[in-house]
Amino acid sequence: MGLGSAGEGAQVLARVWGVGALVQAIGDALAARFSPCVVRGEIGSFTRAASGHGYFTLKDEHGGASLRCAMFRRALSQLDFAPSEGRVVEVRGTLAVYEARGELQLIAESMRPAGEGALYEQFLRLKARLEAMGLFEAARKRAIPVLPRRVGVVTSLGAAALHDVLTALRRRAPHVEVVLSPASVQGAEAPPQLVAALGALALLHRQGSALDAVILCRGGGSLEDLWAFNDEHLVRAVASFPVPVVCGVGHETDVTLCDFAADLRAPTPTAAAELVAQDRRSALDGLAGLAHLLRHRARRRLDEQAQRLDRAGARLARPSAVTHEERRRLDLLAHRLRGACERRAERSHRSLRALAQRLTLAMQRNLEREDHRLGALAGRLHALSPQHVLERGYAWLGDASGRPVSSVTQAHEGMAVQGVLADGVLQLSVTGVNATGAATESVAISGRPSGGKVQQKSGE
Repeated sequence: MGLGSAGEGAQVLARVWGVGALVQAIGDALAARFSPCVVRGEIGSFTRAASGHGYFTLKDEHGGASLRCAMFRRALSQLDFAPSEGRVVEVRGTLAVYEARGELQLIAESMRPAGEGALYEQFLRLKARLEAMGLFEAARKRAIPVLPRRVGVVTSLGAAALHDVLTALRRRAPHVEVVLSPASVQGAEAPPQLVAALGALALLHRQGSALDAVILCRGGGSLEDLWAFNDEHLVRAVASFPVPVVCGVGHETDVTLCDFAADLRAPTPTAAAELVAQDRRSALDGLAGLAHLLRHRARRRLDEQAQRLDRAGARLARPSAVTHEERRRLDLLAHRLRGACERRAERSHRSLRALAQRLTLAMQRNLEREDHRLGALAGRLHALSPQHVLERGYAWLGDASGRPVSSVTQAHEGMAVQGVLADGVLQLSVTGVNATGAATESVAISGRPSGGKVQQKSGE
């Protein structure tokens, strides 16, 4: 049922929404119309909850509007930078309505610094293309001369990097001649000027003023400030330069494509100058050390040769002494040989005695073990012997043919039975069987003692 107002005889009915249903419908409409979307703005009020989710607002760069944003832990952990308040970023996500408060919010799926992100993507694409062409191969890089005499420098005349390079060269190697080829190091006009400055140095090198190395440098700055050193034409000029190039652009964390194409990358302009020119004091100290070592080894070599010459002269002057020395040496060797043989024989004799003792002891132990084993077997045999059973008072009955009689059913009246005892044989006769089935016997001792042994008969 709906509510409405009457006008000119017509009644207009309006739908009545529940709050939750309306908020949900608005969220669905926003998601269908605007998601996904990319929003550029300045981060404000950034907080990270204990759950790892991030909450912030995106403000218009002119301060006119703001948008609440939420970035869940999984997406936040994939960022390669730390979001901070005041930083301008580009956020990609979906629009939604937070139903608990009915507020519009952006669920952020990714984030990148505004401006730098596009430049960095362009940097990566150009790097991959030039790397595929082989411009960054380690095999094509050349070693920097240890003691250069003339070094070219390409930078801006007003740059602090030029002062740092000249100061380092003057301090470390004042004898090195510096050839400056100025160029702009920032802005749209910088890449062609840098290429032209390198071309001028290359022409000077081919015309006879040979260069040993070239320093390409400038101070630090943002990615946009250093973008001139990512120019493809400049990278190719660096890679094809006829002498080794040292690139000292920016600070230690700054990386440009010229760093990859150069023969050597330096973290700073000052470091580039130090890598090119060896310290003069260190070189002189090294030369002094080498000179001292050369003099010492030459004197030692002369002393060794003088001693060798003296020994050779002594041998030539007295041949009999040499013969006597060799005979004495042979006698000494013969004495050592006899002593070695005697010691070897003594060791062998001691070893044989020890082995004989071990053999005798082993044989005694073996005999004792076998004697003990035989005694145990004899005891077991005695325990199992029928004679031992007879000695305990038992008797063995058999018929006239020697077959054993083990049941009364085998006996009949008048039957002759032999009773074997421990010390002889009894000749018995069955006189009858009692009421319980037991046979009665008459005993007739035959007087055939067995001598304490029971003769085993067939059928036992």
